[in-house]
Amino acid sequence: MPIHVASRRRTPASLAAAFPGAEVVDVTSRAGEPWVRLSPFYPHGGIPVPYSEGVTSQSVEGIWQALKVFEGADVDPSKLAVTGMRGIKRTVRRYGPVLGHRTGLTGGELLPYETARRLVYLPSYRWVLEHRAADLVERLRRAGGTGDVVLLDYTTNGDVADPRTPLSHAALLRAWTEGSWPAGATSA
Repeated sequence: MPIHVASRRRTPASLAAAFPGAEVVDVTSRAGEPWVRLSPFYPHGGIPVPYSEGVTSQSVEGIWQALKVFEGADVDPSKLAVTGMRGIKRTVRRYGPVLGHRTGLTGGELLPYETARRLVYLPSYRWVLEHRAADLVERLRRAGGTGDVVLLDYTTNGDVADPRTPLSHAALLRAWTEGSWPAGATSA
């Protein structure tokens, strides 16, 4: 299936030259309907929070930010309720270095970055793909069956084990669509 991931920052001319004739689909929080629903910032609601039985979040990014623990701040459950796609991020500049991600809102264990990607982010995003965006995944599969598709994201890192740059949800979407979900990722 010819699905590619490219930076949203590329010009249309650059994309057209690199992927002639491809359908270009923006899947970021700045995309239009219906593709914006594939953004981890999109407020689908009802997304289970890993390690927190009965607790749900509006968005995948809300989960990731809520469970992040900094030198100067613990978890922030308010991030689970954010329904706008702005004001979700918690930064090192404000709270100091990240110590890890807590195993749930009240968990005692802090997960290192790669482990948190595998046990928090991936299961949460996969849940959205299965339960809130299955129709869009199927549209991408069909489109990829007839020609090239380019998914736009702000980052293109599809390697869960590479902490140098943020993980690309478009790369995860491509993997899910192609049936090659990253190894070691559990379900939410």
